[in-house]
Amino acid sequence: MTTRASARAIGHLDADCFYVSAERVRDGFLEGKPVGVLGNQGACVIAKSYEMKAKGVKTGEPIWDAMEKCPEGIYVKRDFRWYEVLSRLMLDAVRDLSPRVEYYSIDEFFFLALADRGQTLQSLAEEMRDRIRERLGVPVTVGIARTRTLAKLISDSAKPFGARAVIGADQEEELLRGLPVTEITGIAGRRAARLSPWGIASCLDLARADRRLVRSLLTAAGETLWWELNGDPVQAIHAKRPAHKVLSRGGSFGESTAAPGVLYAWLVRNLERLIEEMRFHGVTAGRITVALNYKTGHSGVGQRTMPVATDRFDLLLDAARPCLRKAWMPGVQASHMHLIAEDLAPRGQCPPGLFEDPAARARAEAVARVKEQVNNRMGRFSLRSAATLRLPEIYRDVANEYDICDIRGKICF
Repeated sequence: MTTRASARAIGHLDADCFYVSAERVRDGFLEGKPVGVLGNQGACVIAKSYEMKAKGVKTGEPIWDAMEKCPEGIYVKRDFRWYEVLSRLMLDAVRDLSPRVEYYSIDEFFFLALADRGQTLQSLAEEMRDRIRERLGVPVTVGIARTRTLAKLISDSAKPFGARAVIGADQEEELLRGLPVTEITGIAGRRAARLSPWGIASCLDLARADRRLVRSLLTAAGETLWWELNGDPVQAIHAKRPAHKVLSRGGSFGESTAAPGVLYAWLVRNLERLIEEMRFHGVTAGRITVALNYKTGHSGVGQRTMPVATDRFDLLLDAARPCLRKAWMPGVQASHMHLIAEDLAPRGQCPPGLFEDPAARARAEAVARVKEQVNNRMGRFSLRSAATLRLPEIYRDVANEYDICDIRGKICF
């Protein structure tokens, strides 16, 4: 039953082909055409329209393969600054209709679904979908259910541009029976393989399985899903993002490289971005990790514990250099790099090092302040380390200034 004046449940809103939809909002010419959004310096498709999907193009596919499958496609570079603008406008629109909203990802929101007197949860789902389409031009799908796990399954099954509220147990059972267990976020190949010998193949199979068996196979996380599938809301809606346990920056180089100077330039670029994020959150790093992935499938990792937690560029770079050397495989083409800051501590709570030169500390802090002030006024990375001069194409292309991880406040990537 989905009609009750005091109906209260959990909703999930998910934008349909969000990056493509965002491009269509500002360029109506793209409407109805096969569109692919490119990431990784234009090397691969990170999002595609339903028209392009019908041609067989997959997310993450190299651009040259996508163009073979869909030569008539229109390929545009990502613009996360613009996507964030629309994302936050969607967030505002959801907040207009719900007293508690979780900014889950750039195009997904969980919310407390609270129907007004005389309103049904179904009409609430439709109102939210239609309001965002009318205000912003972005098509979205809304699902409402007793738990967030069920709400996401409902919205996924209602795409595209759907709105569906499922509250009754009979309706839930019908939905779960037709969905493979891998449709549940958190259950992929390995976990599904653990469930298969026990005859658990569908979402309904998992919901009807013995709770203790599910816990033994999938740990406490699996038991949480079991409760949620059975209509018990045990996963909270987080209106504010919990504090970060780690911060990281990095990703694909776009064009792989084995050149030590270029790898060092990427190290500096990623470290500058990592420090920018640490300063925003007011934290320091007690440990720094540098990870490299290679085209051969191999990976290398270097890690260093800091004598004192810090966010200073000079100290973290001194620690990151030997980490890069340890992760480096000479002569092998590297494709990705990630810098990870761990053991985070609030800035201002860490004393200076016992043997640290106060004058050197003051100089480093002054340089950091000037750099931050110039970039705040003139634009991101207007002032940066000379080591990154080896990456002219990256800094020349404004599409590379802003990554999805730079959109703050959302729960997941």
